[in-house]
Amino acid sequence: MDEFRFIDRSSSNAEKYTLREKLFHTEEVQPMWVADMDVATPECVIYAVQKRLLHPILGYEIMSDSAYEAQITWMREHHGFTIKREWLSYSPSVVASIGCAIRAFSEAGDEVIVMDPVYPPFYSMVKDNNRSLLLHPLKQDSAGVYRFDIERLRAQITPKTKLLLLCSPHNPIGRVWSHDELLAVGTLCLEHGIRIISDEIHSDIVFAPHQHVPIASLSEALLHNTITLIGPGKTFNMAGFSISTVCIASDEVRKLYEQEAHRVHFGDGAVLSHVAFESAYREGGEWHQKLLEHLRVNASLIEAWVSEHPTIKFRPPEATYLGWLDCRELGLGDRELREFFIHKAGLGLSPGLSFGKEGSGFMRLNFAVPTSVLSDALDRLDKALND
Repeated sequence: MDEFRFIDRSSSNAEKYTLREKLFHTEEVQPMWVADMDVATPECVIYAVQKRLLHPILGYEIMSDSAYEAQITWMREHHGFTIKREWLSYSPSVVASIGCAIRAFSEAGDEVIVMDPVYPPFYSMVKDNNRSLLLHPLKQDSAGVYRFDIERLRAQITPKTKLLLLCSPHNPIGRVWSHDELLAVGTLCLEHGIRIISDEIHSDIVFAPHQHVPIASLSEALLHNTITLIGPGKTFNMAGFSISTVCIASDEVRKLYEQEAHRVHFGDGAVLSHVAFESAYREGGEWHQKLLEHLRVNASLIEAWVSEHPTIKFRPPEATYLGWLDCRELGLGDRELREFFIHKAGLGLSPGLSFGKEGSGFMRLNFAVPTSVLSDALDRLDKALND
């Protein structure tokens, strides 16, 4: 099967298509915003689910130890991170886990560090749970690489600062934080008694020579100070199964988290999700390598296009399938920029401002699509710029 062929999703209930009218006020856009992939989910996952459906009863089931062990093996082999079975628990989504952890490890009015720009639910989970945002702006260096400013962050911390939300690898900027960068942030958190909630859902979509480093793997202290959020949704394009895991090594921390998870009744997930989860981690390795090569090709296509269109800048991401387009030289306000992409180029992208103030003047493009679809999108943008 050609996993990267064009597959028409417009007649399905796919979010990126169904919400076009609501978000863009027109159906006439190629949607390239929400972070799932327009490529086929691995055959091994589809076959495993089909096989399970031969059993005539789909009742309550718990997630098997063998499913968790499949993820444990994957994390050890791909990221050098050794996880014990008892550290892991089910969650329906990373965002749900973030909300649960915020409630478990802070009180109303406490401060939560969020790095701007970042995935929008980081902001909403803090505000919706009556905590205060402590915004740390990520800044680009002379080469266009986003960095933490550790001394500025140190100065921002107050006695009310209880949590840091880390996006690693980072969405939308595509950074793979280095060992030293993570250690600096982690050490600062340990010094101030700040617990780390690390969203590592994009950890498998990393391009050589970069390598994802789980922050919990850096030291025993950080292992016991970190709540790591992982899952197969991004890696294997199976977000529709609504399954992820929470990794907490500390018995004390895990108990507090599980008390909150019990209060909101996360449960143990659904039988078909369990089957898909285990199959992906056990049998999806070859598909994963093909995916990374496909995404490299697409990122290179954008890079080549940008080299001929200097008013838009693009630094190929170190991770994720999300292109962070710097459109500031177009001289458009954020509203005008969004309208340009919708009505001139016919493209439905995520506006940079939705990721925070530091995203002003940027647009996020999901390039996890067939190469023909990406080529068409770049042609549309070329015509819009030359109109």
